[in-house]
Amino acid sequence: MTLKPLLLAAALLIATPVLAQAPADPLPFKATKIILVGDSTTAVRSGWGGAFCGQRVTSAVACVNLGRGGRSTKTYRSEGSWTLVLSEMKAGGFADTYVLIQFGHNDAYGRAERLTDLKTEFPTNLKRYVADVRAAGAHPVLVTPLSRRQFSDGKLVDDLIPWAQAIRAVAAETATPLVDLNARSAAAAQALGPVKVADWAEGPPSAEVAKALATGTTVGVKFYEPPIPGAVAVPMPAPGAPGEAPFDYTHLGPVGAEACATIVAEALAKAVPELAHVLAP
Repeated sequence: MTLKPLLLAAALLIATPVLAQAPADPLPFKATKIILVGDSTTAVRSGWGGAFCGQRVTSAVACVNLGRGGRSTKTYRSEGSWTLVLSEMKAGGFADTYVLIQFGHNDAYGRAERLTDLKTEFPTNLKRYVADVRAAGAHPVLVTPLSRRQFSDGKLVDDLIPWAQAIRAVAAETATPLVDLNARSAAAAQALGPVKVADWAEGPPSAEVAKALATGTTVGVKFYEPPIPGAVAVPMPAPGAPGEAPFDYTHLGPVGAEACATIVAEALAKAVPELAHVLAP
């Protein structure tokens, strides 16, 4: 090689800037993931889950609300929602993942395809969810179903007590932490009374329903069918005008969601002390 090409190559080496190596990304901080599983009383807009994720956890928590309206312990799995939850649990990157599981409303009432037998299928389904969560390396937490806000002569009619009791039994049998939302929401509703607790609904009651509430007894013009033997039918007022937020004795608007999210956060901090520092009751 002649001198001229050598000089040119040397000049190019000198002129080429040396790129600094980018620093490696640090390891992720020890964040926690909380996944909410359940029906419409857990879901955004109609349940407590939106307020819980939005107001009751700190920035050290990734809160994922996978509640879906109209689902029972049977249809939540059969329609593919649980598959998504499994993916969320196995995604990695978090120090700990907790899965809060609340069912009962649609296991007890509604279309035949979503009903489950209280003594056999319902507890079996819950145990399978608990086992799946643990197999995925996450932590299950069982939540009893939100109480309905029906009253008779000023006394709350808590028709979901049998399903709440079944969940308590499964929690004890499987050594799973329990958030007893049913008992605490029922106590709060009773303390407020039928008129004040009506503010928990998605929309205001009609004049007819408000008049009945003032007497201490709730009324409705249609019922969820078919009721499970041993439970009472659920009175539901007629739908409101198009675009109007509905009123019923089950679902939650902003006031009810905030109240029940606070209940869940307080109970969760006691049931799972490891989470207390990332919750904001």
